[in-house]
Amino acid sequence: MNTRPTTLGELRTGGHVHRSVKAEIRHNLLARLRSGEPRFPGIVGFDDTVLPHVERALLAGHDLVLLGERGQGKSRLIRTLGGLLDEWTPVVEGCEINDHPYAPVCVRCRRLAAEAGDELPVSWKHRDERYGEKLATPDTSVGDLIGDIDPIKVAEGRTLGDPETVHYGLVPRTNRGIFCVNELPDLAERIQVSLLNVLEERDVQIRGYNLRLPLDVLLVASANPEDYTNRGRIITPLKDRFGAEIRTHYPLDVDDELVLIGQEAEVAAAVPIHLMEVIARFTRLVRESPAVDTRSGVSARFAIAATETVAASALRRAALAGEEQPVARVCDLPSIVPTLLGKVEFEVSEEGREEEVLAHLLRRAVAETWRRTLGPVDLSGLLDRFDRGATVDSGELVAAADLLHRIGPVSGLARIMNGLGMEGESPGHAAAALEFALEGLYLMRRLSKDTEDGTTTYRT
Repeated sequence: MNTRPTTLGELRTGGHVHRSVKAEIRHNLLARLRSGEPRFPGIVGFDDTVLPHVERALLAGHDLVLLGERGQGKSRLIRTLGGLLDEWTPVVEGCEINDHPYAPVCVRCRRLAAEAGDELPVSWKHRDERYGEKLATPDTSVGDLIGDIDPIKVAEGRTLGDPETVHYGLVPRTNRGIFCVNELPDLAERIQVSLLNVLEERDVQIRGYNLRLPLDVLLVASANPEDYTNRGRIITPLKDRFGAEIRTHYPLDVDDELVLIGQEAEVAAAVPIHLMEVIARFTRLVRESPAVDTRSGVSARFAIAATETVAASALRRAALAGEEQPVARVCDLPSIVPTLLGKVEFEVSEEGREEEVLAHLLRRAVAETWRRTLGPVDLSGLLDRFDRGATVDSGELVAAADLLHRIGPVSGLARIMNGLGMEGESPGHAAAALEFALEGLYLMRRLSKDTEDGTTTYRT
């Protein structure tokens, strides 16, 4: 940064080229497309559906709306757009609205440019500082977004007619950057009107001032289809001014759901991949269930919270039972049902049956995962233990070593662990594999199971 130009004259001598925000994004996006670099890091499951539409909108220089149910990654996607800006950009030093030294627009910077000429001081702003965001709430005002009179500046002696008494809102302060309005339909319709000029004439109007402030900004909004029709709406003139409306969606297959869980979940204990797959399938079954209100959706946070809860259950068992390496097991899955109830909107007809519905879908997810992973595996070595009249007690407070002792030696354990894709060789991983095998055999009606006071007993 010490070698960068510090005055307008040095900036010109250095050959700096001024581009608008949208031209800047277009240039950098094209460079990444040609080089094969990631354009939207951390975004999962949109590669062939949503992202091509976003890229076309940005290349066309369009402001855009992302429309989708809760927890589909709309805000996360919008925040990655800042990575398409130049890493550093020059601004007039001290300017509240990031004026470019070549083309200042506010009254203060035009005056300074006229007085200082090539000595106009220049500072540099990082792209992380060029992203602004506002969650639309009913109490949001025009002053919050666009600006209002600053009473402190008036009290200092300036007259009300002086344009420098204006306190700029969030949109002008993100000039030469990207501004996002989250949940746009929740913004009162009379406040949405204030954005019309930003999107079409590219300027703002503040109170009664004869002040035209041309802005260079990419405006992006997110909206939920339910909000679109029930809680609020985007006014027609504003919808018309957005260049693109792009629909998002939940992950389309289990693999994408697994990648998302692995990327986002912060787990306190080891969670084997087969349990993550159970949670991913469980999430998809909940989304598809007729008992669930599909209009509100089932957020990706549902699967992330479930994975973190399962890990926490394993960590709790480790503390109580004295395990050194906690590993999540099937017995930890039921704990997620009451925890996640608040994340799902059920149909009115299912009132009172919410936990029963989720518990049933969780069993289906376990069965589907078991069929895919252990269905082709020879489990005769494990079944032999029960054919000789053995019973096995398990539960969320039974330590892994105790469970292995109760099951005893099992021929074919390596095949079971390979079928589940488990690489760990600790007692915790072996216990997790065997307990999952037992639960699947119960769901396939090869074993019976009794549960009482937190203890589960498997028998023939």
